[in-house]
Amino acid sequence: MIRMVRGPVIARGKDYLVIDVGGIGYKVSVTEPAALAANINEQVMLHTYLQVREDALNLFGFSDVEELAMFELLLGVNGVGPKVALSTLSVLSPDMLRMAVSAEEPAMIARVPGVGKRTAEKIVLELRDKVKQVSGIQSLAFASDVDSEVVDALISLGYSVVEAQRAVQKLPKEAVGVEERLRLALSQFT
Repeated sequence: MIRMVRGPVIARGKDYLVIDVGGIGYKVSVTEPAALAANINEQVMLHTYLQVREDALNLFGFSDVEELAMFELLLGVNGVGPKVALSTLSVLSPDMLRMAVSAEEPAMIARVPGVGKRTAEKIVLELRDKVKQVSGIQSLAFASDVDSEVVDALISLGYSVVEAQRAVQKLPKEAVGVEERLRLALSQFT
């Protein structure tokens, strides 16, 4: 199994990178933030998961081991394939996903494109005993309500769900209130 690739990026797309490893170009599916962060001819190192199918070999890459571990946990959920797992990690960081599962908040997961309400509930149900408990869960309910309002406001302003979630994840914890968090989130887009 291929568990790591390192080399310069020779091409990139919205959700993949092509990495030159010893003269061979490997197409590695990555999260959208990872694809956006990589530059052509820049050296990268990705932890990988190799999916072997009857008709294809697919390589999925992650910037750290924690992200890879969460991807593998998501694949263990009945009905969640690599595309849905990768899409989930494109929108939610491993910490945010862990918090949503620990707090039993499938609505946060259901915001991911391609993940419906039932799939989100299944992810919460099947992963709640497998993810580490996160401290500060009590504040998650308030934070998720405020952040949900901020995400909804950003979406209504024309930003995608992925962009809105990513902006909310980058907000400082000190910022409280919908107005302040929305203002800070909007400042990230300028």
